[in-house]
Amino acid sequence: MIDHITFGVTDFARSTEFYDRAFAPLGLKRLFSLPEDDADEVNVTGYGDDRPWFWLAEEKATTGLLHVALQATSRAAVDAFHAAAIRAGGTDNGAPGLRPHYHPDYYAAFVLDPDGHNIEAMCPTPT
Repeated sequence: MIDHITFGVTDFARSTEFYDRAFAPLGLKRLFSLPEDDADEVNVTGYGDDRPWFWLAEEKATTGLLHVALQATSRAAVDAFHAAAIRAGGTDNGAPGLRPHYHPDYYAAFVLDPDGHNIEAMCPTPT
């Protein structure tokens, strides 16, 4: 089980704006940010549903491309994630649809975030 993930981004404001919008359809929101007003500290923010577990840090950008898959509650939420992420400036990396080569009911969408990381929303349940 993953407790949390953190990665560095190249432009903190751009990335938080992207994730604020892209994660909303999945019920994830920004729950915690540091520092509030200390210019000497690195900006860090955490997203989640009931607790922050997906973290961004304004520091040396994570190198190599990440692939993070988030489980959605429905296929409609996967569709909404994809649309919101594209509107937020993401790049399509796989339109919403079934991926039966993973599992017969594996429904997913893939979007590249502003740093090129592959963010997936998936729903493993049948309609």
